[in-house]
Amino acid sequence: MEHSNFLVEAVIFMGAAVIAVPIATRLGLGSVLGYLLAGVAIGPSALGLVGDASDEMHVAEFGVALMLFLIGLEMQPKKLWQMRGAILGTGSAQLLLTAAAVAAIALWLFDMSWRTGVAIGLILALSSTAIVLQSLNEKGLLKTQGGRSAFAVLLLQDIAVIPILALLPLLAGTTAESHASGLEGWGYAAAVIATIAAFAITGRYLLGPLLRLVAGSQVREMFTVTALLIVFAAAAVMSWLDLSPALGTFLAGVLLAESEFRHELEADIEPFKGLLLGLFFIAVGASLNFAQIAQNPLLLFGLVVALVVVKFGVLFLLARFLRMSKGEDWLFALSLAQAGEFGFVLVSFSTQIQVLDAEASSLLVALIALTMALTPILLLVFERFIQPRFLIGPEAPQAVEHEPPMDSNSPVIIIGYGRFGQIAGRLLNACGFSTTLLERNAEQLDLVRRYGIEAYYGDATREDLLRAAGAAQARLVILTLSDQAASLEIIAQLQKHFPHLKILARARSRMHQYALMEAGVKYIFRETVDPALAIGEKALELLGLSPLQARRAARKFKQHDQRMLEALFPYWRDEAQHIAQSRIYREQLLQALQEDRRDRDLHLDHYWEEAKVETERS
Repeated sequence: MEHSNFLVEAVIFMGAAVIAVPIATRLGLGSVLGYLLAGVAIGPSALGLVGDASDEMHVAEFGVALMLFLIGLEMQPKKLWQMRGAILGTGSAQLLLTAAAVAAIALWLFDMSWRTGVAIGLILALSSTAIVLQSLNEKGLLKTQGGRSAFAVLLLQDIAVIPILALLPLLAGTTAESHASGLEGWGYAAAVIATIAAFAITGRYLLGPLLRLVAGSQVREMFTVTALLIVFAAAAVMSWLDLSPALGTFLAGVLLAESEFRHELEADIEPFKGLLLGLFFIAVGASLNFAQIAQNPLLLFGLVVALVVVKFGVLFLLARFLRMSKGEDWLFALSLAQAGEFGFVLVSFSTQIQVLDAEASSLLVALIALTMALTPILLLVFERFIQPRFLIGPEAPQAVEHEPPMDSNSPVIIIGYGRFGQIAGRLLNACGFSTTLLERNAEQLDLVRRYGIEAYYGDATREDLLRAAGAAQARLVILTLSDQAASLEIIAQLQKHFPHLKILARARSRMHQYALMEAGVKYIFRETVDPALAIGEKALELLGLSPLQARRAARKFKQHDQRMLEALFPYWRDEAQHIAQSRIYREQLLQALQEDRRDRDLHLDHYWEEAKVETERS
């Protein structure tokens, strides 16, 4: 029966999401608010189709960990080091100032003990990593100045959960119990340091060979399993040490940010992240207790307004002190003006150690849930009224000129980095154009990376991987695969999902080129034509023709061959017709070249041009 109940609840959760999220996005409310409304609708306070969703919440919190892993993949260690000032400075200032302000108001209004006030201040100073990052990313605001500053603060808050958990037992006047690891004091501190060192060593020396081994097996699902294994293992180790699982997965992502498998990992993890985050938002919506809200509507409404105003005020003043540009300060303050999901854990822990009583705990849970649900609405207000006024976002001129994105997108994606792709890529790089290189063959990938070339493992027939590699922002795709079937499959994905991209494709033969032409590719290059013509041109020189005569013959041959190829395209699937027409065109080519050699005037012109070239060389 339990198995049956689980299936029924799964159907309810997914059905609510399928109905609510498309409606919310169509109305411009965003997917996060759609998930929250779906949770409210099926929760115990509305239709009552599910319970309090606490069990689902524990599973869904892993979606936050997956999201932090994907963010870590975009944060190379050097970029993280560049953000150290924002993380430690801005993040610490926000946490301490907000905690102090909330604690002062709690002591003044509710006449509670200072220990309880400090605990409430620390709990409510945290913001929602899941809702904020998902909403900012969805609206294209994560790479703006305000979005990056919000991310830095959220990262510091995730780290700060560790000392907060250690501080709460002291506020209760009790000694800290042993951790889940069974360690205490210096032993626990040593275990934390050793774990972080082990993360760094594992990421640098073990994960790369492991991923190459799995990629070499050519079993696609094994790469997905390996990606999930890395994330689960990082989260499990951090949980064993009573640290944030999300922090562990973020560190794992940072350690793999410079790996050639970064785009493939991102594409494999993304669907799980989206699914679990959606479940998390629904669980938050279902946890809203409207019965309790109905008992104290004015009190809860006042607390929600007070918390949002206090956090917004602290954040806005901090943004002005840091001299954020106008509009970005509003984004920074509004995006973080809520309590966070980790507050549920801290409230439960504080109640267990008797820092908070049952009544205060119940009010705090409702307050946290309500402010989290309010966040998409605040960001919607920003998007509708503030953003247009200050031109904030990826299309804003100042965002391009003064605030470059953290990870600039390459204008060219090269799919297949063998000899053909390497030559094209080196030419583009030498002319100042960056490229994103995708290669499916693990051995070839390992070879080119040994030469210091940044290439990534990935199956470009997948739309999600192409998106992760930056296809939505790129201008060109150079397709150099020799596999005709794979080339056509990739072209179909590009034309369907990224029709703005210009495709330059390699063809191994005439038949391959005909297939590419039929698929609608305009820029096609046969790999054998130019090298073969170069050999023929040199042979003509050795047989007595002048260099310019040989060059003219080769050029004329290439022009005629291209016209013949295009003319024969309608017959490429009819072998008999194709052979008959080919014979006719070959005869025409022979006549054209013979006539050219008999042209005395052009012959003399060639010698004149040859002498001119020789003079310029000397």
